[in-house]
Amino acid sequence: MVTAALGQDAALQGQLENVYAYWRNAMVQKDYAAWTKVTAAHRQMIVKNRLNSERRVFPKGIFEVPAAPPALAGLKNVQAKRNGRTAKFVYYGKIDFGVGGDPTDNLLVVDFVQENTGWKYDMAEFVSLSALPEVREEISKGDYSYIAKTPELAPTGVVPPVPMAIPVAKYIAKVYVFCPGRSVDVTVNKISKHRFGNAKEAELVMGGVLDGKNEISYSVKGLPGGTGKEALAIRVYVFSQIDGVKPVKAFEYQFLEGETLKGAGETGFEFDAAMAAKVLGK
Repeated sequence: MVTAALGQDAALQGQLENVYAYWRNAMVQKDYAAWTKVTAAHRQMIVKNRLNSERRVFPKGIFEVPAAPPALAGLKNVQAKRNGRTAKFVYYGKIDFGVGGDPTDNLLVVDFVQENTGWKYDMAEFVSLSALPEVREEISKGDYSYIAKTPELAPTGVVPPVPMAIPVAKYIAKVYVFCPGRSVDVTVNKISKHRFGNAKEAELVMGGVLDGKNEISYSVKGLPGGTGKEALAIRVYVFSQIDGVKPVKAFEYQFLEGETLKGAGETGFEFDAAMAAKVLGK
């Protein structure tokens, strides 16, 4: 049984807690200057690009979140570990987002990167243990073996590069993929990169779609347990900002169950004036 916090470094823990507390206060106070000071450079650009792709106001949109980030008070630190210029802490307990109800015991995982001016906040993830009651019980008893053997809960050692800046999108779009038994990579207009695995979900297209020609590249691979005969669909929908106007399907690439598909390809679609008129409610 593992009874001590994993990869624990008291000095590192204190530094990361201070960074998180500063970042959380910036979010609660809607303080853009403070948020900029303590948020990793690549994360700042990712957030701005997403807001631009959603046609939301920057920096106001940073603070338009459904719930305040949880405080660490009352939670137990079970990991504070670094790997090169990256670090990750894991907290366990009743993580309270201030939205009511009775919080249960789960994990809060926060990533940090080290820049020239010190540690900076990168991102946080709430990990529900509702489907893992045995893990919840183990951690409550001081057994952290689940955390030790889960790669996603360890710092990677890789600092992500700052992505290119994306201007405000003219049209909001999402790429939808249905790919049971397969993994699918999709890139839209050489900018917006997506990966789906055994999924039925949609992701925001960074930069939206363009008037006229749009490019799509894709690759498809089988996953263990798949038959290679499953149906597949890749679609792009463009969304209106006018209430009551339905999304426009601008692109569709699909195969029915049993049909043979290409493992990779490049294609595209034309977002024409008629589609634009529908999105604009004309």
